[in-house]
Amino acid sequence: MTALFALATSLLWGLADFGGGLLTRRTPALTVVVVSQAIATVVLGVIVVATGGWSEAGPRLWFAVAAGLVGPVALICFYKALALGPMGVVSPLGTLGVAVPVGVGLFLGERPGPVQFAGIGVAVLGVVLAGGPQLRGAPVQRQTILLTLVAAFGFGTVFALIAEASTTVTGLFLALFVQRVVNVAVGGGALYVAVRKGAAALPAGGFPWASLPALAFVGLADVAANGTYAIAARLGPVTVAAVLASLYPVVTALAARGFLSERLRTVQAAGAGLALVGTLLLATG
Repeated sequence: MTALFALATSLLWGLADFGGGLLTRRTPALTVVVVSQAIATVVLGVIVVATGGWSEAGPRLWFAVAAGLVGPVALICFYKALALGPMGVVSPLGTLGVAVPVGVGLFLGERPGPVQFAGIGVAVLGVVLAGGPQLRGAPVQRQTILLTLVAAFGFGTVFALIAEASTTVTGLFLALFVQRVVNVAVGGGALYVAVRKGAAALPAGGFPWASLPALAFVGLADVAANGTYAIAARLGPVTVAAVLASLYPVVTALAARGFLSERLRTVQAAGAGLALVGTLLLATG
């Protein structure tokens, strides 16, 4: 069950990243983040009220608040890195954040077996290769590398925090709601500052109402991924759940291949294969 929920996390995050990437071609990235997260917040608020999630309020919600603070910062750094450097370098480096929850799991005493350790190594290598690392071409600026590593650390920290934010399903709904409220507040503040500095908040044609369903999908897929990851981390070793959940770049690459007819390079196809092998080792180990 840990593998099932963690793989669902990868699927959801991969599709959310793919959808978000398409939307940011026409709408500023910060606007996409704020609007999609705001839609998810409203839906989660309704769920919390319907399930009586407020009764689960407690000290653990501070983990959700922390995740809500870290998440938008990581996203902003990630988008900035994508704007400054080649995606083929930034995307694979962004997956290094998996080291944070894996390290937390090992620190807390988790000890995967030899087969699972092998699976972790193979899966991480596969994810890096699936991103299509550009080993040739223009040198990558130090700022790009720094921003990407900050984003990766942020993503990994969110992984670790959200896994500690609740112990029940209704509590998880409340934790995700609190995280999204903080996300919207931080992202909205960043958008306000960007607009004050002269950046555009909307495309030339005004608010893209036709894109509203896609924005809703991105926001809801992202929050669902957080939920399935929290469940996966509760059901089994965090070290296994985190690595399997980090396979989302493979999903994004395959979605681009299927929907946009982007051809996978040999190194990407090999990486996807290795990620699959690593997944099988982790699931059966």
